[in-house]
Formats: sequence, C-alpha cells, structure tokens
Amino acid sequence: MSRVAAIDCGTNSIRLLIADASPNGASGPLTDVVREMRVVRLGQGVDATGELAPEALARTFAATRDYAELIKEHGAERVRFAATSATRDASNRQVFVDGIRDLLGVEPEVISGDEEAALSFAGASSVLPATGEDAILVVDLGGGSTEFVLGDSNGVIAARSVDVGCVRLTERHLRSDPPTAAQIAAAEADVDAALDLAAQTVPLDRATAVVGVAGSITTITAHALGLSEYQPERIHAASLDLQTISDACTNLLEMTRDERAALPYMHPGRVDVIGAGALVWRRILARLAVVSDGAISTAVSSEHDILDGIALSIRGAE
Repeated sequence: MSRVAAIDCGTNSIRLLIADASPNGASGPLTDVVREMRVVRLGQGVDATGELAPEALARTFAATRDYAELIKEHGAERVRFAATSATRDASNRQVFVDGIRDLLGVEPEVISGDEEAALSFAGASSVLPATGEDAILVVDLGGGSTEFVLGDSNGVIAARSVDVGCVRLTERHLRSDPPTAAQIAAAEADVDAALDLAAQTVPLDRATAVVGVAGSITTITAHALGLSEYQPERIHAASLDLQTISDACTNLLEMTRDERAALPYMHPGRVDVIGAGALVWRRILARLAVVSDGAISTAVSSEHDILDGIALSIRGAE
C-alpha cells in the first residue's frame, strides 16, 4: 500500500484527500485517511475581472498551509495538486502557482477542462457498479465550470467542460435576494447555451443514466431528502426521480439567503451560491429528460468525484 495526497482547488472550495492505495496501478478502492473541505472562494470576481483577488489568494494559501501540515503529519508519499476553472481563467495565475509551490513543495497543475472531466469520471465511476456497455453521463457541477463526461466500463467516450457554475452565474446574474424572474431567465439562457455547446462534443442522447457530483448537487440531494444534517452516507448513491430533484432545485432557488442559511445541511460557504447551482442542475436534468425521450427519469448523486480521480491518478502513475 502507498499513501497519497490529492488536492482539488476549484472556484469555490479547496479539498484534500489523503488515502491509502494499492501501488503500481492496481485496481481496488482507495481507503480514506483524511478528507477535508474548505470554502475559500478562489474564483471571487474572476468572471468580471479576469484576475484572482488578493483576499481570495490569501484564503487559499491559508488552507493550503494547513493541508501541508496534515500531509506531513500523515506521511503521504506522493502529492498532486490540481486547480481548475478559476485558475484557468485568471491572468495572474502565476502568483497562485508560485504561492502553492512555496507552501506545498510540489508544482500545482492548472488542468484543462478535458482533464478535469476525465478525472471526475474516474472518481465517480470508481465506486459505481460495473455498467458494461451502457453509457453513463457524469455531471460535475462546480463553481466556475460544469463538466459533462460520457463513459462506460471501458472509460471516457466523450467529455466537454463549459463555463457555467454556481459562483460564476451568481456573480453574473443572480444578484437579488431572492433572484428576480428576469435574473433567472438570463441565467437559464447561459445554461442552455452551454448545454448546446456540450452537446456538440458529448452525445447526451446516448446516456442511459446520469450521475451528479460535487457540492452543489450533493447539497441539493440533502435538501430533496429532507435531512436533519449533512449525511454523506445517505447522500452517496441516492437515486431520486427527476421531478423530486427539480422541485428541490426550485425551492432552493426561490428561498432567501437567510432561509437557505437556516437549513441544517447547508455549508455556510454555499449559502449564497446554491441557488445558481440548483438552477444549473434543474436545467441540465430537464434537457436530459427531453433528449432521452424520458428514458432518463432518475439521477444518482455521488460523494466521490474529481478529488478521488486525482488520488487514483497518482496511484496509476506509480
């Protein structure tokens, strides 16, 4: 067994997974040692300014410093740090890269949307039952981008990353509390355009099932289940019909900020952006119901995602 550490630095959160893994590319699940998440909002203002804000960098560096201590404490032998949408879009990303290298001792990778999609699929599919030749669509709904990955037991068939996410759309459109009908319509138009773009690469009509990953989707699932607290074991692998999910999304979108903050499973760092996440997920599922002629009537949530994919990629490279 080897001990690896994976860090996923997204637009809204930075997450750490320290896990034990079978070496030399062997199959088999990871065994979690530490799994942590901090909301640092690295993508604050990037959609408007094209730059990472100094205060966002400071929050991210502080979390990375803490993660470096945990990695040292638990004796991880190999570390991979992957940064996604916000960092890809930032003109001053070298400041970020230099700061992470100084703190962690490894070169942070600003991965492409295509690699982000592949890692998301690897992480989600690692804990799903074998599907044979059936094509599964994994949707990774992030802060700055959303990845669509179609794959089967042989791996990825097609993938596309598009620039719609909960932070980006909140900053761009959903500024009122709660958002107005006009703001919602503008955000939905962005999502529809992004879905058209994704469909140029990913044959959405080939999907026989859909799996949603990342914090927006798992929080929506918690809301749909009416949980009394955030319970990963209840959320992971939960399969809900599309109408139930859509109703939960609409409810979250129409709530005030204070009403969302009062929900027992709501992370404080998601309160202001979960409405946009719900809008994106609702719109995606509505499109899938149409293109599948109703064959897709449920969606599954997974607690395993790109973070697990990053850790698995370390094992595979050994």
